[in-house]
Amino acid sequence: MSDTRRTLLDALAAGPVSGPDLADRLGVSRAAVWKHVEALRDEGFGVESAGDGYVVTDVPEYGAPAIEYGLDADYDVEFHETLDSSNDRARDLAAEGASDVVVVAREQTASRGRKNREWSAPDGGVWLSLLVRPDEPPAYAPLYTLAMAVAVCDAAREAGVDAKIKWPNDVIVSEASGGSPAHAGDRSTDADAPDDRGYRKLCGILTEMEGEADRVSWLVIGPGVNVNLDPAELPEVATSVAAEAGPVERRVFVQRVLERFDALRSDLDAVLPAWRERADTLGRRVRVHTASGVIEGDAVDIEHPGTLVVSTDAGEKRVHAGDCEHLRPADDGR
Repeated sequence: MSDTRRTLLDALAAGPVSGPDLADRLGVSRAAVWKHVEALRDEGFGVESAGDGYVVTDVPEYGAPAIEYGLDADYDVEFHETLDSSNDRARDLAAEGASDVVVVAREQTASRGRKNREWSAPDGGVWLSLLVRPDEPPAYAPLYTLAMAVAVCDAAREAGVDAKIKWPNDVIVSEASGGSPAHAGDRSTDADAPDDRGYRKLCGILTEMEGEADRVSWLVIGPGVNVNLDPAELPEVATSVAAEAGPVERRVFVQRVLERFDALRSDLDAVLPAWRERADTLGRRVRVHTASGVIEGDAVDIEHPGTLVVSTDAGEKRVHAGDCEHLRPADDGR
């Protein structure tokens, strides 16, 4: 967002603010302040002039200004009513040299997950892609995806969902946690998954990267979250925030995701401990399908930068990438 828009929204979010005070903060005339306020009203904000100054009485349900209003993280928000793919748009912005931009779409028409799996992204979900340029080597890139999984998990928990993380970055509701047997969808429908897998997927994350040998040029991290989606519209293998805990304000949900992610990207050492605390995979018997074969055993830990440690009959195996299937708690026997 522009510096003027950021200053205006921050001032209004802090409480009543007078026209002269806004003019001083923005470095513009009183007439220009009025025009900025009118622009917000045109975008759906309720802004009244009270005795103490301007007061926001209503915020739009969704949209760039709505997400930016009260956002405690310095990201520009680009909002689209309809978009083929937020990740594709973020990649275009990366090619233009942009950074710290959040692309949000009300709905997407050509969404994809890992391995180019198709998935549904109708209005009601949160479909966003965050473009960042971390000053880190490419080996650190998985940490940013794990950080986003933690951020989505925490936003869902704040909304009342007993969310957990399945390695590496799926946010789920485990049936062992007592969640309702609702249905929902995600960035990967996983239609071939077994019906008794023991969890329902809330969010999938697709991360794309461009870099050189020693540093990341850019990262696009794209979570697709089933927020206010009707379970009847979604595959049986997943769930939504609304199905588990009731509908939420999507603009607030996005804010919480961005703020939590921003805190973690500033403290990468905190990512793995936070992931472990929210993990549903650790302590389970798992089967991981990798490029070199299938590894089955007990998931015992996660190591930098996101490697899953699996205890097998042949010793500990370290898995850097693969599709993880939960079988049962590790202490249930074989």
